[in-house]
Amino acid sequence: MRSLLLLTVAVLLCGCTRFMADYHLDNAYRYYSQGNCNQVSLELSQAERQIRARPYLQPEISLLRGQCLERDNMFVDAEQTYQFIVSRYPGSEYAYRAKARLNTLEQLGHLRRGVKVSAQAL
Repeated sequence: MRSLLLLTVAVLLCGCTRFMADYHLDNAYRYYSQGNCNQVSLELSQAERQIRARPYLQPEISLLRGQCLERDNMFVDAEQTYQFIVSRYPGSEYAYRAKARLNTLEQLGHLRRGVKVSAQAL
């Protein structure tokens, strides 16, 4: 009986962790649509603490963080965030989207000219 109780508690805790990560990520998207990037950063940080068992959410979190950095005119930080996604998750949808954001930043003239810093050099 005790092992059944412990198993139930363990399953509930795993479910709560997943629910909390999704909750914070949903809140981050909501705040992003409202233009509140300070609150987005807070929600993304809380989501990152919850995803240790689900690292496949990291590129999505990083992409949203990069978009907020762009909104705050922190283009160098956004560039580094996008390069992180491209180098760490090259086959993901988010890497494709990060490349598109990098191209857009370059076309708009927001990227540093002649200076390319790879994510591995950091």
